[in-house]
Amino acid sequence: NFEEVREYQPGDEVLAIDWNVTARMNHPFIKKFVEERELTLMLVVDLSGSGLFGSGEQSKRELAAEIASVLAFSAIRNNDKVGLILFTEEVEKYIPPKKGRRHVLRVIREILCFQPRRRGTNFNEALDSLNRMARRHAIVVIISDFLFEHRSAAESDPARHSNFLLSPTLGPRTMPALRQANRRHDVIAIQIVDRYELELPALGRLVLTDAETGEVIEINTHDTRKRQAFADRRAKHQTELLRLLRSANIDAIEVRTDQPYAAALGQFFETREKRRRHG
Repeated sequence: NFEEVREYQPGDEVLAIDWNVTARMNHPFIKKFVEERELTLMLVVDLSGSGLFGSGEQSKRELAAEIASVLAFSAIRNNDKVGLILFTEEVEKYIPPKKGRRHVLRVIREILCFQPRRRGTNFNEALDSLNRMARRHAIVVIISDFLFEHRSAAESDPARHSNFLLSPTLGPRTMPALRQANRRHDVIAIQIVDRYELELPALGRLVLTDAETGEVIEINTHDTRKRQAFADRRAKHQTELLRLLRSANIDAIEVRTDQPYAAALGQFFETREKRRRHG
């Protein structure tokens, strides 16, 4: 934002010279600007049923709430605004961006305590709502496991598991909405992952319920081929997810429920900042 005009001093940027004032005063003057620091952070948090899964002390939803809390408190320390979109198959809750500690505490409370009506995942609905509601440029952080139901999976697929029909990828209808959001905003994807969604544990015969569809299967986890098939299928979909996000110029970071996240998250944002300064 423009602040004032002052006399030119050696070392000042020549491009900042105000030629109109310089001509009138017969002496070089420059325009001085102050960077507008206030930003808006929009947290878009997935509350679908698969977020309730967790093989350790934390579920994916609890970790998502913790990370969202860290980001929200960081934002208010910089006097930025924080907004929230909670979604499943529909947008379940929208909190407009505001400043202040009390507002951030409300945002965190909603993430932790809100009881969604649905269990599925619909990114199109969330992104369309974001594009309608957030008209000013914002930093948009999508926090999700990015697991979707793939109804085309064969019933005999040996790789199926808890979340057995759910795979980390993005459908063709989601990509246009994601690209549109990233053109208007700065979109970041934080993927929450549990170790048992990457590799099946060898625990014998298990009866598993899909958290989003309610479908039940029995699987023998001592079967090495099934465990390998599951790991291969998961790795394939994960690679495709990252490729799609890169194609939309969206930065992504994977955070696991069984590993500390603070150092990885800090390094991720430091790398982004360095790239922004030198880009």
